Amino acid sequence: MNKRPPTKQQIKDYALSRGLDLFGVANIERFDGAPSRMHPAGIFPEARSVIVVGRRIIRGGWRGIEEGTYWPAYTYFDYHGLLNTLFIPLPLYETACFIEDFGFEAVPYYPSVPESQPPTEPLRDGAPPPDVQLAIRIAGVAAGVGEIGWSKVFMTKRFGPRQRLAAIITDLELEPDPLVEPNSICKLCMACAEGCPGAIPHIKEGKTVEIRIEEKTYRWGDVDMGKCTLCYHGGDPRLSPFIPVSLPGYHFDVTKQKLSEDAAYKFCWPMSLGKWRKTSEFPSGYIIEGHAYLSKWGDGGSYGIGGSRGCMRSCFNYLEKQGLIEQTFKGGEFIKRPRWMLDAEGKIAE
Repeated sequence: MNKRPPTKQQIKDYALSRGLDLFGVANIERFDGAPSRMHPAGIFPEARSVIVVGRRIIRGGWRGIEEGTYWPAYTYFDYHGLLNTLFIPLPLYETACFIEDFGFEAVPYYPSVPESQPPTEPLRDGAPPPDVQLAIRIAGVAAGVGEIGWSKVFMTKRFGPRQRLAAIITDLELEPDPLVEPNSICKLCMACAEGCPGAIPHIKEGKTVEIRIEEKTYRWGDVDMGKCTLCYHGGDPRLSPFIPVSLPGYHFDVTKQKLSEDAAYKFCWPMSLGKWRKTSEFPSGYIIEGHAYLSKWGDGGSYGIGGSRGCMRSCFNYLEKQGLIEQTFKGGEFIKRPRWMLDAEGKIAE
């Protein structure tokens, strides 16, 4: 065991050498005011620092969805597939091992969502009930990695909205990184709202969510997560060419729905991944065959149908065009052709 504690720079250099792209540190005090079931100390009471790391989402992973021709690349490489289940966890684990080699405990945190917490009782007096889940995007803000944009998507100066995050909670005391200035990355241009099929409010509507970390206040749009989930996870026939094939004649207007996020998941996932009897009309036996096969590509069972049309694709297209983020591409704008959307009959509407 090494006697001297590692420096923040040593840990950062090691993490980046293992393939991670982003690194930042928050001290535990920056989580003051967080709910107990979203607080890092709920997982590790002796925690002194939270390291937030990230890895880019490949821009080309969205190309097929943007063109309306190919879905597997995004689900498999850039959504819940290998990016979340291998490309980030392996260097995250290796970095946690690096810290523990110096005699400090390191808890690798796989990002989940607080909405998934079951209604259970604490296992010990004074402790929060299981499962504690960090708000990983807020942790990223607290660690100075970036900010939350208007669309509720995490944004960095390097990639805009194109990254996934994870964290390490440790009892090693590290100097926190400076916080990013609010709206220094997200310029409130509303490209996200204009490109979204109906979940992101326009800033003129005044629907906001707000948090405060130290002396800085961060605000973003109060996104309709029920509609967002329907659009993204295969409940919106405007965004999925697979629905008209498996459910010909199906009409469903997402813009008129008032489901909660959890209710929307409950609607989308069984319909997308469930099985029915095999018939000559539907020989695969899946309710929506294309969605089900995508989930098989999405290691861990997830799948992405909507492909973040507004919150990510429209967002980074605008930021790149305006020269507001660091990574640029020789081929110019990402959105190169008129965008597609299906109508209620499964035909091109725009």
